[in-house]
Order: sequence, then structure tokens, then C-alpha cells
Amino acid sequence: VQLQVSGGGLVQVGDFLTLSCASSGGTFSGYVVAWFRQAPGKEREFVAALRYMGTSLYYEDSVKGRFTIYKDSTKNTVDLQMNSLIPEDTAVYYCATDPRGCIVLRSGTTDYWGQGTKVTVSS
Repeated sequence: VQLQVSGGGLVQVGDFLTLSCASSGGTFSGYVVAWFRQAPGKEREFVAALRYMGTSLYYEDSVKGRFTIYKDSTKNTVDLQMNSLIPEDTAVYYCATDPRGCIVLRSGTTDYWGQGTKVTVSS
């Protein structure tokens, strides 16, 4: 599985941005898909995840109410809508996927990662 990430950029505080993750296989059916981020000087952290063929959604506490992870069936992507962005959201964002479930994926122990996309929130 190869993942393609798009949508990063430079925005102002309070702005919104949407990141998109696509699979080279054309679908994420049977997989859990997650977004992670790594801020400068910090470890990579889990942001959000969903089970592509289910309804379960998972969010890191600091993004609850501001970020929404969802699947776009028309594009076969898993997107991360980020609203009310703050400087603390500045990071390189990564998409990851795994068929073994959310616990495995949230641990970061998966072989399936997309390239990072940089998000900078300027004050």
C-alpha cells in the first residue's frame, strides 16, 4: 500500500485546511486510516483515525471539536478537515493505514505511511 498525501500549507490562526490521503490501491476497504503529526522538536503523535468500512472515529483530545476525519467516497480518500487552526497545530502531518485495527495503528507500528505534508499556522 502506498499513500499519497496532499493539502498542507501556510495559514493564519483561525483558518481552516483540508488534508487528503489516497491509497495507491484505490481504496481503503478493510483498513483503518489515521493521521499523525510531528511538530518541530517533538515526537510524532496520533491525531485522528477512522475505520474505512465502519463508523468509528477517534481523535486526540487537543483536536476534538476542531478537526474532522472523514472518507470521501467520490475520491476514495480519507481527509482531515482542520478548523480553527492554532500555532500549536504547526507540524508535518502524515497519513497511515493498517488492516490490523486502530490499536495497532495508533501505536504507530505500521509499515504503511504516506509522505508528510507541512502545515504551518502563523499568528
